[in-house]
Amino acid sequence: MSQITQTIGIRLRQQRSRRGYSQERLAELAGLHPTYIGQIERGEKNLTVESLSKITQALGVPMSQLLEKIDGQEGADSYALRAYELFCALAEPRQKELYQILSAVGRYGEKGE
Repeated sequence: MSQITQTIGIRLRQQRSRRGYSQERLAELAGLHPTYIGQIERGEKNLTVESLSKITQALGVPMSQLLEKIDGQEGADSYALRAYELFCALAEPRQKELYQILSAVGRYGEKGE
């Protein structure tokens, strides 16, 4: 499958895991088959906009968040995008910790030290 299909699958798996849902639970909430959820997460199946809508509603995530910067363009912001992907995969308490670390590093760099 395409890189886009794989990226969407990874992002969906991250969101599902972050909420502590099994594939079966997400499928139940979205009204889809658990096998289909697994195939999407592994990037084996293309999903329809309708299915994506059902899944994102079940996860409580805007569709736009999963599709943001998904065109696969590598550019000046590729490190920022990779960091964003890692950051989004973390639970909120860990995000707060990481944000505090990054803020401290940013302040340190501004001092010119």
